Amino acid sequence: MADARTERPTFYALSPGGWRDYVTLLHLPYTAWHLSYVVIGGCLAPIVAWGRLGATVTAFALAVGIGAHALDELRGRPLRTSIPDRVLVALAAISIAAACAIGVAGAIAFRAWLALLVPLGVFLVLAYNLELLRGRLHTDLWFGLAWGGFPVVCGYAAVSGELAPVTFLAAAFAVLLSLAQRVLSSHVRHVRRRVAAVDGELELLDGSRERFGAERLIVTEERALRLLTTATVVLAAALVAFRM
Repeated sequence: MADARTERPTFYALSPGGWRDYVTLLHLPYTAWHLSYVVIGGCLAPIVAWGRLGATVTAFALAVGIGAHALDELRGRPLRTSIPDRVLVALAAISIAAACAIGVAGAIAFRAWLALLVPLGVFLVLAYNLELLRGRLHTDLWFGLAWGGFPVVCGYAAVSGELAPVTFLAAAFAVLLSLAQRVLSSHVRHVRRRVAAVDGELELLDGSRERFGAERLIVTEERALRLLTTATVVLAAALVAFRM
């Protein structure tokens, strides 16, 4: 019998304790994945302003990579870190405030209407990760919209100062890919974080039998998640190289 609860809460989690908890908190592969959407959106603009794109990526790294994940850890400790609640609250408040400051400064310096995206982003972070409105926005669709489509739209808008049909086509791509991520990761999280033990057996056509445990249930999904993460980052890097 395989004990699933002794496994790491995610495939990228480090051994618990100390500074390793803070690295785990960043969800580095998934953060890189969703920051790639910002880059993809920005690189689709007619003329790429690298300074504005870099500032937008930095804002999302703060708001999503630190702020959203700190809030998520406050609710039930899914990563099983020992980071104090007050530290998580401080990390979330400071990082989200800094991201807002970057957004407002960019709007003042470039296009005033971009400031409208700032409160929308704050609402998405708080509503999704704190499961506000009785969790109505903590769904697969809202995950795709908030962590897939919205970064693409912000990347394009911050660089070009406008929106175009290509923006929404790219956003649809990001939403669909994020939904695929959600389908895979939801199953993995269920096994890693909620299943106490697995004891199974496969009977093959030739009459032989194969026993399996928790790892067998998630190995394919996690391999797919690693490949999709890498593919999305490589796509963003290819667009950067193409536009430079």
